[in-house]
Amino acid sequence: MQNTRFVARVYGVDTNRLETFVREMAELGDHFRLPFRTYSAGMKARLAFAVSMGIDFDTYLIDEVTSVGDAAFRAKSEMVLADRIRDRAAIVVSHNLPLLARICSAAVVLEQGRAVWFDDVDAAIATHQGALVPG
Repeated sequence: MQNTRFVARVYGVDTNRLETFVREMAELGDHFRLPFRTYSAGMKARLAFAVSMGIDFDTYLIDEVTSVGDAAFRAKSEMVLADRIRDRAAIVVSHNLPLLARICSAAVVLEQGRAVWFDDVDAAIATHQGALVPG
């Protein structure tokens, strides 16, 4: 809870609004009030994702976060993420190719250490999958 309130103050957002959103989004129950150091890695990831989704950024940086938690939490996370980036930018790093196909309008694939831009996400996914095939 204190971490959430601190982040709210840093970004100049309403602390009560962010705390309410994070409490509901992260689904930590009574653990929400406990010290951050007592959280498991999954709980920390859920809290971090919820805090970032609770703030209206112009651009979101997302790194595999929607892979945290059970199926219901992942589905909720994907819905919230899709809602947030509907009219904003996002840089999403993920191995979840179906998710990328649903939420992205362009993609970058690393090929032999070089970033290759694709305006077509399906083409990027095909290139990525082709690079995984040995031979």
